[in-house]
Amino acid sequence: MSAHATPGPAHGAEAQLASHEHASVRTYVRVAVILTLVTALEVGVIYIRFLTPIVVPLLLVMAAAKFALVVMFFMHLRYDARPLTTLFLGPLIIASLLGVALMTLTGAFLIFGR
Repeated sequence: MSAHATPGPAHGAEAQLASHEHASVRTYVRVAVILTLVTALEVGVIYIRFLTPIVVPLLLVMAAAKFALVVMFFMHLRYDARPLTTLFLGPLIIASLLGVALMTLTGAFLIFGR
């Protein structure tokens, strides 16, 4: 047997990894620019007085958008199998709804009256 064996056809997980293309460097740079812009918007929203009644929900939406971009591209969830995505997103949605419910109970949202 020679020291340099020729690789055979990819099997199982190796075949799946080879079939999925990941994003290019250009895509990662675009995502980074979008994340920077959304972060700047988050900082700017705090200083706009007429947005005060909706600032908390607005910041939550922008944070969720940033989270989605990071998870999809930098954690490569966009390229994973659907069951893995569902396994990740199910508990995340439940935790997010629980957090919003708790903030509502404590009066963190100015648009909800008591």
